[in-house]
Amino acid sequence: MTCLVALTATVSFASEPDGFREDAELLERLVDYQYAYLDRLPDGDFALTETLKSEAAQVRTRAELIRFAERALLLLEDHHAITGASLSDSWAVFPSFGDLWIERRGDDYVVEQVREDSPAARAGILAGDRLVGIGDEKSKNAVENFWRDLGVTDASGDGAFAARILAAGKRDRPRNLTLQRGSDQPRKLQLPSLYSVDEPEKPMLSAGRQNDDLIIKFHDSLGQTAAIAAFDAAMAEAEQGQHVIIDLTDTASGGNTVVARAIMGWFVQQPTAYQIHQLPAEMRRTGIARQWIEQVLPRAGKYHSGPITVRVGRWTGSMGEGLAIGLDAIGATIEGTRMAGLLGAIYDERLPNSQLVVKLPAERLYSPAGTPREEFDPASR
Repeated sequence: MTCLVALTATVSFASEPDGFREDAELLERLVDYQYAYLDRLPDGDFALTETLKSEAAQVRTRAELIRFAERALLLLEDHHAITGASLSDSWAVFPSFGDLWIERRGDDYVVEQVREDSPAARAGILAGDRLVGIGDEKSKNAVENFWRDLGVTDASGDGAFAARILAAGKRDRPRNLTLQRGSDQPRKLQLPSLYSVDEPEKPMLSAGRQNDDLIIKFHDSLGQTAAIAAFDAAMAEAEQGQHVIIDLTDTASGGNTVVARAIMGWFVQQPTAYQIHQLPAEMRRTGIARQWIEQVLPRAGKYHSGPITVRVGRWTGSMGEGLAIGLDAIGATIEGTRMAGLLGAIYDERLPNSQLVVKLPAERLYSPAGTPREEFDPASR
């Protein structure tokens, strides 16, 4: 990436402790340089709290750098901004390793959706339940302490963002949550971390017929090139004009455009726009805007003319969301709820001394009609 060349032109490869500290202190500038959503932040730039500035100055090891970077990126309130390395007791990556989608409703933290076949679902948690306790604290206090620990003291931190992370928990330990349904007595539950759950391995996708429809459900496999052949095999069984339902409700970890374009290629007969990309960092650096349209192309010998329905939900994330807006653009019916709302396309940035990867949303993404991907709502279609 050109950004690191520009940012680190005066940075030398110091001895290890100093190098880790330099990388920690560089992170603030890197985010300000490359992050595509600075307008979401106060004053339109990324600023560490005094707490985190002090932590950056004390970083001397790789583990300390990882911990600092994880904490600093939380200030973005962006589930898509993460580090490429982690520690055994890091927070779970959400939504990939979360099973409760929490939203704030007035003074309450409410379960909007529960992930299918998850520990939370097996514990009987339902949409509409209120998360009233996290660990030994009331949810409100736990959220406030989450932000206070990072040095955010003005109550400006996004409560729902923090609650989702707290409910997903640390990777190396179970979660102790208290939930309440209506006026019932609160229930205290201990749920395992999704990192420790030994689930049976799922196929890349499952396909079958229901009534006259062909249903193809992806199981978090949009990043696996082999999913293309699996989808092709499933589509080869489709009858001419048959209604195909593509279920993307289990694609929280996203994927890549190769797989997505292979899927969409079944449903077009000419080059068709499916997504708009915008690179704000280039505008900030040069004053010249950069934006482009990505197209999906037909695939030789593979075309289906029947109607398409796409199912989405809160565990439709990143490339799953891109595939949904792309299929919408080529005429599919989208049904379900708001998706994960993950921001933009990720660029991997390497800090120069440690080579630690920081994953930042650097491109803004839009539907061909101009709707920001993260705001796409099937209910508005």
